[in-house]
Amino acid sequence: MLKEAIELQQNAVSKLVELIEERDELTFRAPTGSGKTYMMADFMNRILDENEDVIFLVSTLSKGNLAQQNFDKFREYKDKGRFKKINPYLISSEISGEESLFVPTDYNVYILPRDLYKQGGRLMQGAMDNFLQIMTLNDWLGGKDKKIYLIKDECHVATNNLDTLSNDYFDKVLNFSATPKLRRRQIPDVEITDTEAVNAKLIKYIELSDDEDIGVAINKFEEIKEKYRDLLGVNPCLIIQISNKDKADYELNNIIFPELNKAEHQDLKWMLIVDKDDKCDTNDTFKAKKLPVSKWKDYAKENSSTIDIIIFKMVISEGWDIPRACMLFQIRDTQSKQLDEQVIGRVRRNPRLLDFESLSDEAQKLAMTSWVWGIIPDDGKKVRNVKLYDEPTDITNNIQIKTTVINDLSKKVNFNVEEYLNNNENHNHYMSIFEMFRKLDKSDNEIKKMCYDYSDNYQKWWKFNENIDKIKTENDKYECDYLTSMSLRKDDSGEEIISSFPISSMYVDNGNYVNISDWVWKRTDGADKFAFDSEAEREWASILKDLSTSHIKKITTGKLNPNSKFYKKDLLGNDVPERLEEYDKYLWGKNYISNSDIKYEYYLDGIHSSYPDFVLVDNDNKLHLFEVKSVNFSNGQNANFDSEAYKRKVDELKKCYLIASSLTGHIFYLPVQRNDVWNIIKLENGTETNLTIEMFKESFA
Repeated sequence: MLKEAIELQQNAVSKLVELIEERDELTFRAPTGSGKTYMMADFMNRILDENEDVIFLVSTLSKGNLAQQNFDKFREYKDKGRFKKINPYLISSEISGEESLFVPTDYNVYILPRDLYKQGGRLMQGAMDNFLQIMTLNDWLGGKDKKIYLIKDECHVATNNLDTLSNDYFDKVLNFSATPKLRRRQIPDVEITDTEAVNAKLIKYIELSDDEDIGVAINKFEEIKEKYRDLLGVNPCLIIQISNKDKADYELNNIIFPELNKAEHQDLKWMLIVDKDDKCDTNDTFKAKKLPVSKWKDYAKENSSTIDIIIFKMVISEGWDIPRACMLFQIRDTQSKQLDEQVIGRVRRNPRLLDFESLSDEAQKLAMTSWVWGIIPDDGKKVRNVKLYDEPTDITNNIQIKTTVINDLSKKVNFNVEEYLNNNENHNHYMSIFEMFRKLDKSDNEIKKMCYDYSDNYQKWWKFNENIDKIKTENDKYECDYLTSMSLRKDDSGEEIISSFPISSMYVDNGNYVNISDWVWKRTDGADKFAFDSEAEREWASILKDLSTSHIKKITTGKLNPNSKFYKKDLLGNDVPERLEEYDKYLWGKNYISNSDIKYEYYLDGIHSSYPDFVLVDNDNKLHLFEVKSVNFSNGQNANFDSEAYKRKVDELKKCYLIASSLTGHIFYLPVQRNDVWNIIKLENGTETNLTIEMFKESFA
């Protein structure tokens, strides 16, 4: 699993732990496939590690068997030693006869299928109230004196019965969802954005198509099927979602099966999953083996499953993980942006997440791509696919970028862990082995690696962890000192890695348009209208566009003029090329994060990656990189904007780019917009200069 993915998840959980002390209700938003259940378990484990008087009630959807799935995941994490503090219990009403429902009190994580707690249900007949009263009553009254934190998994689904209990029993409420409902005030306090998740390789980016011909989707699946198996070792699948009720029969008989019955698709195995068992069907051999319909979905999600196409009649949105799914064709019209996002999430999981770094470049690109037909978000936002203009090698050969990394303490010249421990030993002899393990488990990956690289016996492991606080402090101090910790990015053989724009990328259309026809990118749909993440980015793109076209260098070539009727001849009768005039503009483009390797590491309470927003190569082949910032906010947005935290980040980026400019020879800029005024920080050869927009433009004259 990539370092960026681990850090993204850990940072999100750390922020939740920090905020829960201050607030009674929090909302956490993370896209489907980004490890929401894992982060939930991590959060609960961290809280329980600090406070054993807390218990968690995880309210979970019953449909799609999500409650059972979450329980199984929590058990798996605990059994593998990842989150040892959590002790999960699945609340169930499966008891015989008229026996009273009882919920035991010796667990600390309770998973409650929401459909169990409804009017007339057995939990509503006193069992749930009794359980909550026992857990919250003072011990001298015979209670457990616990604080209950309610976690609403998939919080976008209403839980009216549970909501009535909140004020009486729950100390904290946490909303988890990929699609929280703003109308219900579920405004994310902590969020992992889709862009961040794609960049960390947690989820795939989407190639979105408006084509309504299902044959196009099936042909595309046939095209990539063998490559998927060969490069990823995974049998891929295409999900087709059809309408409910009467429309479904028409779609099956007039759209789907006529295409599947064509001779060229006879090798495909399909499965139809609907709401009634006797209507489910498949052309695979396991049907003849009498595999129960209830097990079909379990079979279909395995990487080795022989099912190529899964057709759903009912809504499959939450609680069904199928990482091998890479394509979605939606026939039904949901009229629901939230539902669309949930369904798209089924095909966005990375099928090789845990060992992604071991894949070839071609395999990584395949693993990170999903194809979706038939979904157009209501708000007009759409994924736009882009690729390099005309001859990609002409661009990548002319844009050669050096990037930097932050090394940990183990890479420090003349640093030796054993020598450091011998010279600085001042440890706590009273920590138990369990306390040591918890401290190590909470540490960053570089500290863990340092520990296990050093510890070839138990005594060394003990000694390292007795002094782990001092080592962490020393490591942080080293990583913050960019003069010593920063280096050029290199491969395993020690060769410098040269990056450029990826051949293809994508972005989410957020508005802020600029029409551009002469930069490195072209949209796959042929349009020249490009969108940017913010008004500041849009304005800076316009500035670079004007800069490029206003500084054209005229050159002449000796190419033959294809428009000439006759070529000139020399004395030997050979063609003589005419001198043609050509124009050389600046080569520039947006650094779309998807598939990008143009990034620079910096330290801010941990190591992070900065992806400059724009890259420009001038006529002298100098590289200019721009990280655009703004302190302008409007319409009540960013009400929780922390100016001090923002200033801290800008200051840290400035320090990072200052050293990176010396190591790479590139020129870095931090254009910061306040109101209509640009303050531009230029960092070149380790020197900082402040520019106005006029001074910036004049520097290119």
